[in-house]
Amino acid sequence: MKRYYEILKNTKLFMGMTDSEIDSVLLCMSALKHDFQKGEYIFRTGEKATMTALLISGSIHIQREDYWGNLSILSKVSPGELFGEPYAVINNETITNNAIAVEQSTVLFLNINHFFTVCPHACNAHSKLIQNFVSVMALENRRLALKLEHMSQRTTREKLLSYLSEQSVKAGNSSFNIPFNRQQLADFLSVDRSAMSNELCKMRNEGILDFQKNHFVLK
Repeated sequence: MKRYYEILKNTKLFMGMTDSEIDSVLLCMSALKHDFQKGEYIFRTGEKATMTALLISGSIHIQREDYWGNLSILSKVSPGELFGEPYAVINNETITNNAIAVEQSTVLFLNINHFFTVCPHACNAHSKLIQNFVSVMALENRRLALKLEHMSQRTTREKLLSYLSEQSVKAGNSSFNIPFNRQQLADFLSVDRSAMSNELCKMRNEGILDFQKNHFVLK
C-alpha cells in the first residue's frame, strides 16, 4: 500500500497528510485495495454499500440503465476522486447507479462508518480527514449542480454549449480535451448521438467551434 502514498497525498481526501498520518487513517478506515478489469462492476444497482471507494488509477463511469436498456452516464470518476459515498453514509441504502471500470482500474475501499465515529486508534489525522471529506462532498455537490445546469437546457445545441463552456472554464483555455468519446458524451447529456453529431457539425460550419475527436476549440 505504501507505494500508493504519493498518489494519495495528491487526492483531496488525504490532502495535507504525512505518511504516518496516512498510515493511521488507512488502518482506521480498514482500507482494502482491489484491481478491476475494463468492464467490471465496482458497484451494482440494487446492492447495499457499506464502503466508499477512492479511485487510485484508471477511470470509472457512474451510469444508470433503465428498464428498456437506455444508458445514461451520470459522471466520470478520475484518479483521486471518491465515489459511492452517499450510499455508504446512509445505512442500508440501496445503490441506484452502476459504477463500471472504463479501463483497468485500482480502487481503494474505505469503511465510511469510521469517518463519523471516534477513532479507536486515536489517530491525529482523523479531524483532518473529516474536514477533507466535507470538502470532497461540497465539490461533488457542485459537480452535480453543473450537470443539472447542462441537463436543464432545452435543446441539444444548448446542452452542448453549456457543457463545452464549462469544460473550457475548467481548462482555463478555449482549446481543451473532454473526457468522453461521442457515444459517452451523448449518454452524459442524454441526447441522441446522431442528432448531437449533426449539431456539432452545424456549429463547426457556423464558426462557433472546431473539434477533432475529443479535442475542442471554442471560437
